[in-house]
Amino acid sequence: MTICLTRRAFGRAAAAAALPLAVPFVPRAKAAPLTLRCSLDTAPSHPRNVAFRDFLDKLEKASNGQIETKLFESGSLFPDLQVVKALVQGQVEMVCPGTWTITGFAPDADFSQLPAFYGQPVEVVHKATDGAAGKFVNRKVADKLGVQVLGGWFDLGFNNWYSTKKPLGALADLKDMKLRSPGGVLNSWRIRFFGGIPNVTAWPDVPLAMSQGTFDGLISTNESVNSAKLVDSGLHHSLQDRQGMGLYVPMVNKDFWAKLDPKLQETILKLWSDNLPTYRENTAKSQQNGRAALEKAGVAFVDVPQAELDKVREKMLPEQDKVASDSHMSSELIKLVMADVGA
Repeated sequence: MTICLTRRAFGRAAAAAALPLAVPFVPRAKAAPLTLRCSLDTAPSHPRNVAFRDFLDKLEKASNGQIETKLFESGSLFPDLQVVKALVQGQVEMVCPGTWTITGFAPDADFSQLPAFYGQPVEVVHKATDGAAGKFVNRKVADKLGVQVLGGWFDLGFNNWYSTKKPLGALADLKDMKLRSPGGVLNSWRIRFFGGIPNVTAWPDVPLAMSQGTFDGLISTNESVNSAKLVDSGLHHSLQDRQGMGLYVPMVNKDFWAKLDPKLQETILKLWSDNLPTYRENTAKSQQNGRAALEKAGVAFVDVPQAELDKVREKMLPEQDKVASDSHMSSELIKLVMADVGA
């Protein structure tokens, strides 16, 4: 059968054939959220862990789906002694190690252990850590490691003295005692200042070492001693002198940080700043609760009178420049510290 087309019909058919085929609309897939892994080596009940669970939850919600957070606790990912290296290498995105663990990279970080802070109230410590001295160290840490520091430091609590068999009624009782140190030049110096003998034992090994008499006592905090159940290892006495504040520095991997838009970066920094005061209050309460639990377990506590603490600090200060130099701290930092504490 022959089909004949008029010229007008042929033109309409040709025009229709020239139109592109209709393509159905496919919405663009939403970008997958960035994964933020946070590594802590303390137990889930530790104040630092409690704070970071809250912070990561707030961060995730504030990101509107841009960030998915994962918290690794009890050193399941990295111990704090290795976590800074892991952060720099991109094996983890957020960490908050103790200042004493990063002195190998930034010796100035552990300045809260200086003689100027011996026996001082927490307000004086925060005046320095939140002031010019703390900002100076944050810049050094950021420049040296290539990381983003979130801001103010997280409190662990004040270090004090604890012993097994020997009662601690006064600072003079520390003489000739073998005392376990958390590490660092400043802690060892302080032990020697009171006539003690420094001992270095890894924290996980402390309970067994204490029960075996490897050392007579140690430097630690009320909450740490209580959570480690050192009463079961023979701890019976404590002398409270607020010899130095333990602090943690919150840091984020720089490459991860660069993937966030400036507005989200600003939001995260503000989240940390807004919540830090509450986290510090909660930690202080946990230290008080730790002491109460230890007292209930039979540990005898003695508080060194403030007047005596002030006199001891005055005796320590002439040695500060030397011990700071031995710790490889910068003279510029020491000037900032002394200006911040008003000494």
